[in-house]
Amino acid sequence: MTNGKTKRGMALRAAAASLLLLGLSACATGFRADVSRFQSQLPAPEGQSFAVVADDPALAGGLEFSQYAQLVDQQMERLGYREASPESATLLVRFDYGVDNGRERIRSTGFARDPFWGPWHGYRPYRYRSSMWGYGWYDPWFDNDVESYTVYTSGIDLKIDRAADGQRLFEGKAEAVSASNRLQYLVPNLVEAMFTDFPGNSGETVRITVAPEKTTRR
Repeated sequence: MTNGKTKRGMALRAAAASLLLLGLSACATGFRADVSRFQSQLPAPEGQSFAVVADDPALAGGLEFSQYAQLVDQQMERLGYREASPESATLLVRFDYGVDNGRERIRSTGFARDPFWGPWHGYRPYRYRSSMWGYGWYDPWFDNDVESYTVYTSGIDLKIDRAADGQRLFEGKAEAVSASNRLQYLVPNLVEAMFTDFPGNSGETVRITVAPEKTTRR
């Protein structure tokens, strides 16, 4: 016969499993970025060429910058612009990227992880301990878990100038908050977010979600 304590434990374990599934479902919805874009007389692609250059001189000529600049190249070519050298291009695309040092956040789950099957940790043996609550041992379902984690803010800046006179034609910024600080994961997603529905409505900030299957493994 199942007593009340066992039933309560089963119910809370089921609730914990549901929360875990919801968390995994949220992760599967994709990479989210806030994108702000401003434009002034950005020319149509026909007859226009471009070159991607580093907005930060410290990045110019670097292999890392070259790798990420290729992502911008691909997006500009997809739109119909033709790649050229910086000396002959009609448009100069100034590109910059980065991620901060992160900040710590603390959250409380309200109850402990399943003592037998904690997410990402596999099987863990049940451990008794003395407690002021209940029947003299550790109740795994009602302990209040407090955990800390680090979140990072990443971003890219994209500016397009007319090469002939240096007039600014487009400015865009894409920013995201995530648990990753790996630029190899972040920059491709931020670039794709920037060029989603490009060039967008001038002065508008929108939330862009990049589908999970298009992201790079963290």
